[in-house]
Amino acid sequence: QLQLLESGGASVPPGGSLRLSCAAPGFTLDRYAIGWIRQAPGKEREGVSCISPSGSTNVADSVKGRFTISRDNFKNIAYLEMSSLRPEDTAVYYCAARGLCRKSAETGDLNVDMEYWGKGTLVTVSS
Repeated sequence: QLQLLESGGASVPPGGSLRLSCAAPGFTLDRYAIGWIRQAPGKEREGVSCISPSGSTNVADSVKGRFTISRDNFKNIAYLEMSSLRPEDTAVYYCAARGLCRKSAETGDLNVDMEYWGKGTLVTVSS
């Protein structure tokens, strides 16, 4: 069973930066698409960004220009670089793998539909 482990969540002030990591000990991630999804308190889950096995990326309009997804297939880790963080970015961030990622041309939202999920890491943006 593929298990995903997120790390890097922390409490930062507005305007700050963080890098989240997603690892899969004992498994090779390079054949899978990977996505980042977040869930803020009292809100539905929201697709943030995803990356294909070949490195093609997609990002929700809500974080475009501030968040960057990447992957290191040699280290078997995916990353989410977050900058210019805002209080509304406060959420539990989940890493997911193996599935589909589609962006709505109408809303700019990202639908991340993946099979394997981590348990999440908390990001708090507050002064």
